[in-house]
Amino acid sequence: MSVRHAVAAGLIALAGLGVPGTLQAQATPDEITIRAAVLRIDTPAEVLPASRLDLPPADLGLAGGRLATEDNATTGRFLGQRFETREVTAAPEAAAQALAQLLDDGIRFVVTLADAEETGALADQAAGRALVFNARSGAEDLRNGGCRANLLHTAPSDGMRADALAQFLVWKRWDRWLLVAGSHPEDRALAEAYRHAATKFGAKIVSDLTFEDRGGARATDSGHAQVQAQMPVFLQKARDHDVVVTADRSGVFADWLIWNTWAPRPVAGSAGLMPVSWFPGHEGWGATQWQTRFEAEARRPAREEDYQVWLALRSLGEAASRTRSGDFAALSDYIRGPDFQLAGFKGQALSFRDWDGQLRQPILLTSGRVLTSVSPQEGFLHPVSVMDTLGTDRPETGCNLGG
Repeated sequence: MSVRHAVAAGLIALAGLGVPGTLQAQATPDEITIRAAVLRIDTPAEVLPASRLDLPPADLGLAGGRLATEDNATTGRFLGQRFETREVTAAPEAAAQALAQLLDDGIRFVVTLADAEETGALADQAAGRALVFNARSGAEDLRNGGCRANLLHTAPSDGMRADALAQFLVWKRWDRWLLVAGSHPEDRALAEAYRHAATKFGAKIVSDLTFEDRGGARATDSGHAQVQAQMPVFLQKARDHDVVVTADRSGVFADWLIWNTWAPRPVAGSAGLMPVSWFPGHEGWGATQWQTRFEAEARRPAREEDYQVWLALRSLGEAASRTRSGDFAALSDYIRGPDFQLAGFKGQALSFRDWDGQLRQPILLTSGRVLTSVSPQEGFLHPVSVMDTLGTDRPETGCNLGG
């Protein structure tokens, strides 16, 4: 069975039977089987995205896993290795049971798409039994005081995103910021990352505002008129600034600020110029072929979660090809070790930090259609890796995993 047919078979099983799908290639007697799972926790959205174009696809993250499984199988077939990836989606109340089933079935590598609290709980449940890759949450606590020995992160941290944008804004000499944060906990956490980045790179937050989410009818026929009238007034009393930096993880207000500021200033952060791990317009360093293959399989453009799941499963595939092993300890140690490097179509080899389990990676800056810049920016130096200028560095970490 070809890899493409294996993917199709997994999709048919998932769609037709209503059960978790498993993607795999046909085994031969001497092959080593390496099993992993993607576990996505689907929490009902409290707030719908500002645009219907941002509604999550049904296969969010899972599609990235399918491409990674196919990529791993391409190399694995020459090394006597077979890769299987089980796909599971669960509501928050069923997450523990879903993970328990995966662990009982002998799966030792689990990629999670979950919020910070759920990610930590799942990693705790898997302690001593599985290596967990966090492919969604950017929470700083998971990389600091709340870090776990069996938890790695392919999703960039809030600090990495904030630092990436801060470097660019400082390079542009737009160092006077109007910071506007949402009222939800995840918005406040992201805002704190921007405050830290401003201090770290010498920018100044001249005004610090909170946009209270009181609901509203911005999606109604007259919603645009409300936005046009209300948003500029909200910013009217802000001190003179170069740029509006938004911390709106919940997607409540940031998109509405573009073209609706009081002063004619650019918008960045959660809308406008955004720091992202991936976006469909990225073409550099061979990314076009990745995008093309993903779109052929998924029949849609890739999202960050797809790329972050792909990174996690490709890390497993890279370790398997280098160690020529399917042993859990050998693979885990190599992924964490100093020799591990992963090609991520960003111009630099990616690796995991030994002090907090975070994947080092450049951050793309984009307004959604074309690549504006890539951080780390030129001139921001580091004695070990310039990628360690993004996020929590070793001297300031609240976590030490033995590095």
